[in-house]
Amino acid sequence: MPYGLPRKIRKAFIVQALLASLAVLLGGYLMALVLKYGLLNALLHKEAEYYWQQRALVPDLAPPNTHNIRGYLQPAGQAPAAAPAPAAVPEPLRALAPGFHELPSSDELVLVDQQAGERLYLVFQRSPAHRVVFWFGVLLILLAIHAVSWLTYRASWRLVAPVSWLARRVSLWDPRHPDAAELAPERLPPEVQGETRQLALALHRMAGKVTDHVARERNFTRDASHELRTPLTVIRMASDMALADSGLTPRLQRSLQRIQRAGRDMEAVIDAFLLLAREVDVEPQSELFDVGEVVRYEAANVEELLQGKPVQLRVLVEGNPMLMAPPRVMHVVVANLLRNACLYTDAGEVEVRVTPEQVVVRDTGIGMSHETLARIFEPFYRVDDGRQQGVGLGLPIVRRLCDRCGWRIALDSVEGQGTTATVHYR
Repeated sequence: MPYGLPRKIRKAFIVQALLASLAVLLGGYLMALVLKYGLLNALLHKEAEYYWQQRALVPDLAPPNTHNIRGYLQPAGQAPAAAPAPAAVPEPLRALAPGFHELPSSDELVLVDQQAGERLYLVFQRSPAHRVVFWFGVLLILLAIHAVSWLTYRASWRLVAPVSWLARRVSLWDPRHPDAAELAPERLPPEVQGETRQLALALHRMAGKVTDHVARERNFTRDASHELRTPLTVIRMASDMALADSGLTPRLQRSLQRIQRAGRDMEAVIDAFLLLAREVDVEPQSELFDVGEVVRYEAANVEELLQGKPVQLRVLVEGNPMLMAPPRVMHVVVANLLRNACLYTDAGEVEVRVTPEQVVVRDTGIGMSHETLARIFEPFYRVDDGRQQGVGLGLPIVRRLCDRCGWRIALDSVEGQGTTATVHYR
């Protein structure tokens, strides 16, 4: 799970730590600016104001000279270097205009204040140790942020680890046979507790129900298909014996032939159901057959649906299309498409065109709206137009059979103009 919950949480904490670090660095830089241009500037101005007040009382008062502040005084009319050496204004300060300055070369802050022609230079000497202490404090704060983020991430990871474990186990399930044995209550790891344990137990119960449901469906389809073969065999044998009687009337002979065709159609449907009931990875039993022959047979079966209707049924076969596939599946697919075309066409024609790549069933019937076309492959969906219909399983079964055999079915319809169904088998 390259984009699982643990990775997302890890990314979130990394981004959080980076943003917090950036905030601390920006805060430290802003604090340094406030100290430099705010507090120290005000401090030097207060010191200069106090000096001028005291100098008014004591004319020979020397400039301030403390541990952090050095002062130089340039009397009115005197050059900066004319004073004795200890009181002379240093060379870097002489060119400074009145105001607050910073000397990058010596890391000093200088206030030049002028009154009555006299100029006072106050130099604040920043100790390198103060700067080291300040940025060392910032570094400690950064380390603390990263340590707290790491500890919080570890705690969060322990909380989501059971969810990740459960997600990995469920992602390995085979949808056809979900193996939920690892989620049995007695096999869950001790760290899977709380809501995660409830979720694991719910998935365990659900997987069991899904497995039982799939097994029941397949068993029913297999058993029902098998049991239906017995009466079909009896019907076929009885109809064969009855057709052997030379004294049959034409009407009774046609009825028996219809019974035989219906029996063969039912056998094809049973084979199709068995194919759908088998595992997906089990290849269906295939043989080489003539697609045109299958279409002609099914077209003959649906002719009775067009009796009394001004509808022409045409079968066009191009070449001799042979296909290696389950032939009875093709019988079921073509029979359903032809039956629908004949049922919903009141006038015009129903045409079946067979090519080496596809079977196309086109009619001039009532057609379908976009809404109906979008839902036509849904099980039990029926178009309610008052006609005699089935239960809405024909086209869904056709689609499942085509998918099972690797074919593709497409429907194109215009309401009031007809429908075209295309089965691409190559």
